Amino acid sequence: MKRELNATVTLVMYLLTVSLAAGQNIGLVDVKRAEQVISVGGSGADIPGYSSSAIQIALDALKTRGGGTVRLNPGTYEITGPVRLSDNVSLIGSGETTILRKCDGFRTSFIIDADWGMVKAVVKDAGGFSKGMGIQLFDDDHKQAWAVTTALITDIDGNVIYFDNNTVHDYVASKNGTVTNACSVVEAVEVKNVRIADLMIEGNKDRNDYINGCRGGGVYIHKSRNCLVENVRVNEFNGDSFSWQITENITLKGCEASNGNGLGFHPGTGSDHSVMENCSGHHNAGDGLFLCWRVQNGIFRDNVFFANGDNGISIGHKDTDNIFENNHVYENAHQGVLFRDENEQNAGHRNTFTGNIIENNGMKGEANGFYISGVTRDIVIKNNIIRSTGKGNQKTAIRVGKNSSAITASGNTVSGSKEIIYEK
Repeated sequence: MKRELNATVTLVMYLLTVSLAAGQNIGLVDVKRAEQVISVGGSGADIPGYSSSAIQIALDALKTRGGGTVRLNPGTYEITGPVRLSDNVSLIGSGETTILRKCDGFRTSFIIDADWGMVKAVVKDAGGFSKGMGIQLFDDDHKQAWAVTTALITDIDGNVIYFDNNTVHDYVASKNGTVTNACSVVEAVEVKNVRIADLMIEGNKDRNDYINGCRGGGVYIHKSRNCLVENVRVNEFNGDSFSWQITENITLKGCEASNGNGLGFHPGTGSDHSVMENCSGHHNAGDGLFLCWRVQNGIFRDNVFFANGDNGISIGHKDTDNIFENNHVYENAHQGVLFRDENEQNAGHRNTFTGNIIENNGMKGEANGFYISGVTRDIVIKNNIIRSTGKGNQKTAIRVGKNSSAITASGNTVSGSKEIIYEK
């Protein structure tokens, strides 16, 4: 089997051309199109397998040639490790008939501490792991946000696993030091000019551990720029469906985040000039759209956020100068739009909402269409429809916290609730 796989790779590499087409602007992202295409999936494909390793072989072949397109045929692909893109590469499916399904989860404990900077761990049971599998490492003191280490397994020797990324903390065996195979499904890390389109991700959440959105997601983009994700659905992922962190010029168009155990869409950690258009986030455990830290100069338009387990849209730490227009936010558990409690230096100033419909939120208790808390200022809310029609418990259209100021509310159509309350 290994000899056949090597022969396939050799043939694919031989057939590839080295010439790249000129860059083409797609939406607001400059994605370079390459003439070279590798197909994956089925007997007629360049690479016939239905697995993350088959997809990765194609992606790695294009990496050596400077870019190109991996085209996924219809079928269900078993994902044991994150599919990793490189510069100037497109990963294109065949619509919802192309399904990337996360494999079943496996977890074990350390039996020796995994110190900072290590690339191996001695574990109680390595039986559920395999080479190329994605993993995360943590303990009780380091299991949130950036404290988690993510990596790929490069080798296994008895109960010792080796991986490709140095641990980012000291993980202590006696503090429930743990390794699980929770990982992203598609990753774009430290790359530029990539496109992910026309496919479906099934997260298999009931059989996988949770992975937090700073370190992973159904689609996870990190330290990257000029990326386009369009017509991608992430369903039942045990974590955030779409997460992009420390990025510039990320565009999502026509994407859907549904039934996840985390946030639907999670731009954060200094993501500048994000664009979201015609996306849908619904039935997720957290917010439909969560702007984390320093999400600035973004445009969020024509999206729908409904039936999420927390807020429809959440805005907070230094999330400034964004535009929200023509979105529909309804029937979420708590606030329609929440400005989180931040001090003046760190609040989400200068955000504008126009032409949105905010209705029937507060499905799990009294809530507001907009709740502006913290020392937040210079918020414009104009020409929106904010209403309560009997569903939910959205008692007030706009509630302004006692420390917030310079809130401009004009031209809004309000029905079924109080129009505006200023806390004292």
